[in-house]
Amino acid sequence: MTSPDPDGPLAEQLLRFTRRAHRIQKRHLLERDLGVTPAQSRLLRTLAHYDSPPRMADLAERLEVVPRAVTTLVDGLEASGKVRRVPDPTNRRVIRIELTDDGRGALRELHGARRSAAEEILAPLTDDQRSVLGELLDTLIDGTAARGC
Repeated sequence: MTSPDPDGPLAEQLLRFTRRAHRIQKRHLLERDLGVTPAQSRLLRTLAHYDSPPRMADLAERLEVVPRAVTTLVDGLEASGKVRRVPDPTNRRVIRIELTDDGRGALRELHGARRSAAEEILAPLTDDQRSVLGELLDTLIDGTAARGC
């Protein structure tokens, strides 16, 4: 006889919350009519963290996706003028990806959309609850839990 999964309800709550957060973020993105998918917005945010234009392989590694997925995202963003492919100055066979001015503008709008989505998601919480949630999320993100012996 199997015992009930003690974390089952918590896992279900976490999945339901994740889906809700994604829906709210997607709605806020659509309201701003940026023509950017959530996956493309993630690539733009990642691209902004580099000091110099990265290679597509660097982006794939950082995003933890296959290189082909990055190619598809870059194709769409390049078609809309938000990124451009540029040759590597030291190796002409290597192509790097850089943000355009339109891409930087889209990033500013994306930041606003993410902020307003976060405000909506967190609205039911008090300041104290937000603080506790932040600490719990840090623990989950870091993957280190204090285990009592």
